Order: sequence, then C-alpha cells, then structure tokens
Amino acid sequence: MRPTLFVVAKAPIMGRAKTRLAADIGPVHAKRLYRAMMGQVLRQVHDPRWDTVLAVTPPHLLGRVPDWDRLAQIPQVSGSLTPRLAALFARKGPTLTIGTDCPQVTATDIALAFRALKSNHQVFGPASDGGFWLMGANGPLPRGFFDGVRWSHKKTLSDVIDRTDGAYRLLRTLTDVDDLKALQSYRRMSGQLR
Repeated sequence: MRPTLFVVAKAPIMGRAKTRLAADIGPVHAKRLYRAMMGQVLRQVHDPRWDTVLAVTPPHLLGRVPDWDRLAQIPQVSGSLTPRLAALFARKGPTLTIGTDCPQVTATDIALAFRALKSNHQVFGPASDGGFWLMGANGPLPRGFFDGVRWSHKKTLSDVIDRTDGAYRLLRTLTDVDDLKALQSYRRMSGQLR
C-alpha cells in the first residue's frame, strides 16, 4: 500500500482551536495564528512520495474550508483523541499522523519517518512537552492500543511507547505551539508566525 500521512486538523473556528493559546493571546489572534500554522504545516509536508490526507473535525466542514480543497479529506470520528487516532491507524500499510501544532515539521521529517517504518513497527516524533508531534505505524495497531493514554500530559509519549512491542524509532524533538511560552520560544528560534 502507498504510504499515507494524515494531518489531523480542527477547522479554524474561533473558540474551537488553540484554546490554551487563546487564553493568553485572545481568540481572534489564536484563530489567525492557527490558520498560519496549519497552512505552513500543509505546505511543508505535502509531497508526491506519499498521500497527504487531511482528517477534519467537525465533519460538517469537510470540503468547505478555503485552502483545503486541494487535499484529500476525511472526517475524523467523534470522541476523544483515543478513538480518532485508533480509526486512522486501523488501515493497512505505512501510516503517519501529525497535527498542525508543530510548524517546524518538514517533508524531510516525514520521509525519515516513512523510512524508519521499513525496519520498525512504530516511529515517534517526540515533543518537548512530553507528547509527540508525529506517530507512525507500518500496519494496523492492536485494538485498544491507545486505551489509558494520558493525553496532553508530560508522560503522553512514554504512555504510548509502553504499548509498543519495542520495535520503534524516535525522530528529532520538536515543540508543539500550544501556549504563549511555546509560541515565544518558537518565534525566537525561527522568526516566524508573527
């Protein structure tokens, strides 16, 4: 099967995306920043070597968000992150998921992740906050794989790694832009997302 990269995204609706960041910078600026990050991520990871599919929530906006119409789109299943990720990792073949919170991710990172899946069952891109900016598997994950994972926690990545069979690879650590501190750090390092 052809490698597939799922970009998990919320529609850029004020008050629905980047809520922690909105508490610090206001909902209007948070929405504008989210659109900028999402656009940057999509431009940087879209590549002919793999299928890029946008996994959208809420599902009624499928195909209705400007700038997304050039990408294949699927609705995310309802519920928490556990069933949403489980649904994406139910397919056969090499599969990666990323969010739109990590504007530093590049096509090179994605290519390295797919390459890692040739000799590992899973691959992870660690996030500096203890989570992950990328997860990949070379086939379907076992039912219940994500059960009990503490999401948005400093132990999220270790919770997920504890569920692997040990054949995994870690990529470089990047920073999710989830709050004002992470945004300021990213701006200092890159000079982007003003």
